[in-house]
Formats: sequence, C-alpha cells, structure tokens
Amino acid sequence: MSILERDIAPEPAIERHSATDDDIVFESFGRCCNQDGFFSDFYDRFMGSSKAIRAKFSHTDIKRQRYLLRDGILQLILYARGMPDNRLQALGHSHSRTGHNVPPEWYDLWVNALIETLSEHDPYFDARMEAAWRRVIRPGLALMKSAY
Repeated sequence: MSILERDIAPEPAIERHSATDDDIVFESFGRCCNQDGFFSDFYDRFMGSSKAIRAKFSHTDIKRQRYLLRDGILQLILYARGMPDNRLQALGHSHSRTGHNVPPEWYDLWVNALIETLSEHDPYFDARMEAAWRRVIRPGLALMKSAY
C-alpha cells in the first residue's frame, strides 16, 4: 500500500465515544421529557397494570403526580451517576408502609410501564437502551424498596 492509499484508506470501525449506561439513560430521558404525553402515557400504563394501583391513584392529582414522577426518575438517574442517596432514601420512606404503602412488588409493574412508555416515546429506544435503563434504575429502586 502506498503512502497515499494509507492516508485515505478508511479507518477500522471503532466507537469514538463509549457512552456509559447512565449517559444513555440521561439522554433518553431528556428526549422523552420533550415528548407530549410521555408522563400521562406512563400513568395510563401503570394504573392499567393493576386494579389495586388504579385504586391507589383514584384521589390523586395526576397533573402534580406527573411532576413528581419526572423528579423521581431523575433522582434514580442521578443516583446512578453518583449523587448521594438522601433524596432516594426520603422517596423510599414516603412510599413505605408508613407512608403511601407502595408494596415492593409494584416496583416491577412500575418498571415495566416505564420501559413500555420509553419504547413508545424515545425514537432511539432499542434492546441495548432497555438494558441500560434497567441497569441504571435497579440500584435506586432497590434502595427505595428496602425502606418498605
């Protein structure tokens, strides 16, 4: 190969930027927050997953709850990015049996509703992103469940 051919030959395909799971999730969440209906679609799915969950939200100000959901998801992401756990500890306590009494098994339904809603609203959502989301939010959710 001549010097000229070597200089213009295509480089091997290598990933220039290796995004971490929390980077992927943070960007995905940003895209979803900019999509109309993301939070309402989530609650439609989540409340549709169980009669008991639907009943739990029957007297809830859903508009306010959407803002709380946005903050809660952000806290899970920030915890994965290294933020101290005090906000998630407080959130876990508020959802414990002495607070809103959210049983630990509801968290799996919550995650499934979130993943389904993300897949609908994030145009870049794929299996890799789903796995990243699950890995990123798992530690924070475990922390919240432990407060029950």
